[in-house]
Amino acid sequence: MSTHQVPPPGRERFLADARARGLAVDVVERPAARSLAEAAALLGLHPEDLVKSLVVRHKDGSFLFALVPGGRQISWPKLRALLGVNRLSLPPAEVAFEATGYRRGTITPLGSTTAWPVYVDASIPGRRISLGAGEHGWAAFVDADALVGALGATVADISDPE
Repeated sequence: MSTHQVPPPGRERFLADARARGLAVDVVERPAARSLAEAAALLGLHPEDLVKSLVVRHKDGSFLFALVPGGRQISWPKLRALLGVNRLSLPPAEVAFEATGYRRGTITPLGSTTAWPVYVDASIPGRRISLGAGEHGWAAFVDADALVGALGATVADISDPE
């Protein structure tokens, strides 16, 4: 008999964590899209309002979340300087899943099986954004400032244009 508990499905974990943090989120079904522009249009947003939650492996073996808006990518030099390290990497999909309990394309800091530190790009606060809701086919809408506060996230310039 195993004592290992299977975490609840991703969207349930996402919503439970948001509730526990007092964070208001709206979760909606999201149709498949072939591009960032199409995804933004389907949700009635600007591309920069779609936020990617990326799992980054720290050189000490721990992980962190980097939240970066659509149309931008992680600036490795900026993120390394912020953290005072000389090496960071994007882990393989299976390692990211083990670290968060979420599959690529559904990753979000809310409801992660481990509460890793969160770094939010400085261009994100001040507006309503959409991010993954823990399951394919779903998107969450949230006030970026409320998200930063609820997660105790660090806001910094961590991205460059794609």
